[in-house]
Amino acid sequence: MIPVTKPFLPAEKEFKGYVKTIWERQWLTNNGPLVNALELKLKEYLGLDHLLYVTNGTIALQLAIKALELSGEVITTPFSFVATTSSIVWQGCLPVFVDIDAETFNIDPAKIEAAITPKTTAILATHVFGNPCDIEAIQAIADKHNLKVIYDAAHCFGVRYKNKSIFEYGDISVTSFHATKLFHTIEGGGVFTKQPELLKKMAIMRNFGYSGVDTFSEQGINAKNCELHAAMGLCNLPHIDSLLQKRKKLYMHYLYRLSKLEVRFQKIEYPDDYNYAYFPVVFKSEKLMLESKEKLELAQIYCRRYFYPSLSALPYVKNCAMPVCESIASRILCLPLYHSLATSDLDLIARMLMRIQNFDGNRKEEPAHFSNIELPQIALKINNHRINVN
Repeated sequence: MIPVTKPFLPAEKEFKGYVKTIWERQWLTNNGPLVNALELKLKEYLGLDHLLYVTNGTIALQLAIKALELSGEVITTPFSFVATTSSIVWQGCLPVFVDIDAETFNIDPAKIEAAITPKTTAILATHVFGNPCDIEAIQAIADKHNLKVIYDAAHCFGVRYKNKSIFEYGDISVTSFHATKLFHTIEGGGVFTKQPELLKKMAIMRNFGYSGVDTFSEQGINAKNCELHAAMGLCNLPHIDSLLQKRKKLYMHYLYRLSKLEVRFQKIEYPDDYNYAYFPVVFKSEKLMLESKEKLELAQIYCRRYFYPSLSALPYVKNCAMPVCESIASRILCLPLYHSLATSDLDLIARMLMRIQNFDGNRKEEPAHFSNIELPQIALKINNHRINVN
């Protein structure tokens, strides 16, 4: 069986070493020493001054919305994981959807201003599959209309934008450390801001609103994480650079093997600073995508329709037409991609997809120097070619 993803797990002995210290201290949660150590190491690795380790990425979004005291309407994307929209609704705000760019899959900045009303208080945008949004354009709109900006950066660990961590942008950025993510703590998430007072506010909110032993200064929630999850993060962090390189090579191998296929790939604007966490392909039709998915699953190769359906079709929001998103969401499929995926399995996936589309899957012998070619150049060349195919 080939699943769509597999979590990286460190050596069992390494994790047990941390567990032994937890048993010795008997300190399981409530801002324990491993949680503090993980926060410090993450700040060092990411080059950030401020971050908070929290329960999960969804709670991180809810904290961000609450901390910024948002109300009324929040402009957002219809193409993301459901938590992006549900967090807005959960916090009593109204999601206002803006359609996406057909190439990057991110919210289209050119369509944002038309959606702004006197009730708009923020823009919540997702860096889809870790691909950075048009940050400058979004910030310019936010500044012009006095709006807050939150980035759902759940897929973005290791991504950099203009020589900075992607988490540095917006009033608040959030991420997920769920087991399916490139860097994980089994369950977990993070909130990031450059504003110290905002960080302090969220730190208090994370712990029920406590500002002292028996004093409260904010309306809080239990958004703390525990020592066992932090231990997994401390084990995984030293391996992250190796995982990034493995995923990059697999991603490029996919691009090479599927370059003849009649599909489109996501346009990656900054391939040198990308984390290659997912491999989405957009088929010419939903019928062809479903046929491909069915035949792969018969061979026990499992893909996911990330993200389907369009969030604008959820039963608890005001439905509205998002033609670009609806088209992409109906035809997109994420293929298996994880650190231990064998290239032979990847080649099998490619051959099956080629066969389904009646292509000859037998290529000429791969050039011996292929692995030494500058990979980002290959990615851009193939991306640009495929994205221009209708």
